[in-house]
Amino acid sequence: MTQSVLVAGPAPSPAKAGPRRRPLAALPYVIIGIYVLAAVFGPLFIDYDPVATSVKGRLLPPGSETSSGTAWLGTDGVGRDVLAQVVYGARTSFVIGIAVVLVSGVVGVALGAIAGYIGRLADMAVSRMIEVLMAFPGILLAIVISGLLQRGTHVVIIALSVGGWVGFARLSRNITMSTRERDWVDAARIMGVSKPATLARHIVPFLAGSVIALATIELASAVLSEAALSFLGLGLPPDVVSWGQSIANGRDYLATAWWITVFPGLALTILIICIGLVGDKLTRRYTRNRG
Repeated sequence: MTQSVLVAGPAPSPAKAGPRRRPLAALPYVIIGIYVLAAVFGPLFIDYDPVATSVKGRLLPPGSETSSGTAWLGTDGVGRDVLAQVVYGARTSFVIGIAVVLVSGVVGVALGAIAGYIGRLADMAVSRMIEVLMAFPGILLAIVISGLLQRGTHVVIIALSVGGWVGFARLSRNITMSTRERDWVDAARIMGVSKPATLARHIVPFLAGSVIALATIELASAVLSEAALSFLGLGLPPDVVSWGQSIANGRDYLATAWWITVFPGLALTILIICIGLVGDKLTRRYTRNRG
C-alpha cells in the first residue's frame, strides 16, 4: 500500500515583534491629567471660602453630612471642607509651579545659551552667578525672600524663581558649548548670520527636548517647595488655599482628625511621584537621542 507523505514546508517566521506596550507606563500621565482637570474645572462645581468657619461642622469625619452637603473627605478644625481644600490646592500648586518653571526656564535658557555660545566674559559672569546661588540651598533662599517680602502669590513665584533658573542655565550652557561647533552653526557663521540669529535659529531649538525634560522635574520641585513654604506659614496669604497650609492646619489633630493632614498630603505625594516619573522618562529619552 502506497502511503502519502506530507512534507512540511518551512515554518512561517513569526511576525517581527514590535515594541511591547506597558499599560502601566501611561498611568502617571492619566493621574496628572486628572489633577489638571480637577484644578481647572473643580472650582466651578465646588464652592469654598477659605476664611469661613463653622463651629457645628468642625472635625467631621469623611462622609459626614453638613449644611452645604456631604463632606466626602471630612472637615478641618474650623469646619472647612477638606475635599475643597484638595481641589483648590491643586489649582494653586499648578499655577505657581507652572509660573515658576516658565520664569526660571526663560531666564535660565537665555543666560545659559548666551554664556555657552559667546563665552569669555559672558560665560564667566553667568558661571559666577551659578556658583554663588548653588552655595545656598534653594528652599533656604526662598524662605529668606518670602520672609522679607509681603505675602502673596507673586512673592512665592519670585522666591522660587531666584534659584530655579540655575538648573536651566547649566543645562543650556553645556549643550550650547557642544552644539556651537556643529557643522550647521559653522555654516551660519560663515554666511554672516548674526550671533543672536544663530542662537535663536540654530542652537535654541536644539535645546528644546532636554529643557522640556528638565522643566518637568523642576515642576515637581516647585510644587513641593511651594507646599513647604505654605507649611511654614510663608509666602501665601491665608485666603489662598494650599496643600501645605492644609497639612499644617491638621498638625494639632493628628490623633483625632487624621483626615485633615492625610488627604492633602496624599494628593501632594501622588502628584510629585507622577511628575517625577514622567520627568525621568523624558530625561532618559532625550539623553538617549542625544547620545
